[in-house]
Amino acid sequence: MEIQQNKSTLEVHPRNEEKIKKIWKTAGILLAITVAEFIMAFTMERGLLLYFLFIALTIWKARYIMLEFMHLGDEVKPLFYSIIVPLIFLVWLLIALAKEGSEIFMMRW
Repeated sequence: MEIQQNKSTLEVHPRNEEKIKKIWKTAGILLAITVAEFIMAFTMERGLLLYFLFIALTIWKARYIMLEFMHLGDEVKPLFYSIIVPLIFLVWLLIALAKEGSEIFMMRW
């Protein structure tokens, strides 16, 4: 009968330059989208175009975060779409509710 000893060893792996480049690329893309949203917020007039751009860029960032950080980019496409499609419908629902709510509010006055 052998007695196993619990030894904790630290294994040092060499740096994976490809993964590091991918992380910096992801951070750069998310930073660029955020900077674009920030600039649009202070330079464009409030209106339907600005709101549409904000919603589109936010969905794009959410998609990119899900693909990269949640590792759904390597999964099957139905799994990815089962998350994105409900998100799009949820955003549509919020817009529709806000529109209908404002219409009802305007009818009362």
